[in-house]
Amino acid sequence: MTSVTTDVKTQPGGAYSAAFGHIDPAAPDYDEIRRVCTTLVPFGNHAGVRVTEIGPERAVVEVPDAEHLTNHMGTVHAGALFLAADIAGAAAFLGAAATRLHTIRRFVLRDSRTAFRKPAIGRIRAIGLIDERAIREVLAAEGELRMDVDGKALMYDDADVLVAKATFDYVVDVATGADQER
Repeated sequence: MTSVTTDVKTQPGGAYSAAFGHIDPAAPDYDEIRRVCTTLVPFGNHAGVRVTEIGPERAVVEVPDAEHLTNHMGTVHAGALFLAADIAGAAAFLGAAATRLHTIRRFVLRDSRTAFRKPAIGRIRAIGLIDERAIREVLAAEGELRMDVDGKALMYDDADVLVAKATFDYVVDVATGADQER
């Protein structure tokens, strides 16, 4: 997620620790993480994006079937597809790193690539996944570290047709030790 609400941005300790600091790292409440994640990105709220599933292995995001999200050909606009993918990838990271959210100081998208495969029609469902090896490194991190994390999202339309794939290169700042205190 490259954008957060102003209140979250100005909190000491980093946006993610501020937004998710109330999550118990010993027993993460994935429904609460999903709830916060759904409202965290103002542009996602504007477009009607909803995080419908979040867990340690994946996240699912939906973009509604809405006329204002279409292009001049009546199919879902590439920007709406990317928005779904972006939020799905970030939500997948949040689910995978749930036990360490209070230590995440920064999580930003550095680079991405999207392959549009077919015209998308109707509601879009994006499934976000995070590289397992990278998330293991984040979960095991000691000290203050900046890490690279790879992710991807697969986007399906109402007919369950794969319409696009996106890959992501994220940067994560993790603080542990004394900075980890909640």
